[in-house]
Amino acid sequence: MAEEKRLSVVGIIVYEREKSAAKVNEILSKFGDMIVGRMGIPYRERGISVIALIVDATTDELGALTGKLGQIPGVKVKSAVTA
Repeated sequence: MAEEKRLSVVGIIVYEREKSAAKVNEILSKFGDMIVGRMGIPYRERGISVIALIVDATTDELGALTGKLGQIPGVKVKSAVTA
């Protein structure tokens, strides 16, 4: 039986944009088919970038995405899944 897809929100904070942005974008491109929407905001006063994603995916797919992003130095990821 196939796992059910759920709508999720993923918050990404990039602390070292110069070092990490290319890798973050590469991963997001690989998982692009499950990303419904993306908003990125540079927070210059703090020297960080904040990315918010809306994702329609199984929990396994979501885990693969957030796991790969979380392995990048200078990147923090949190997700919330709908019931």
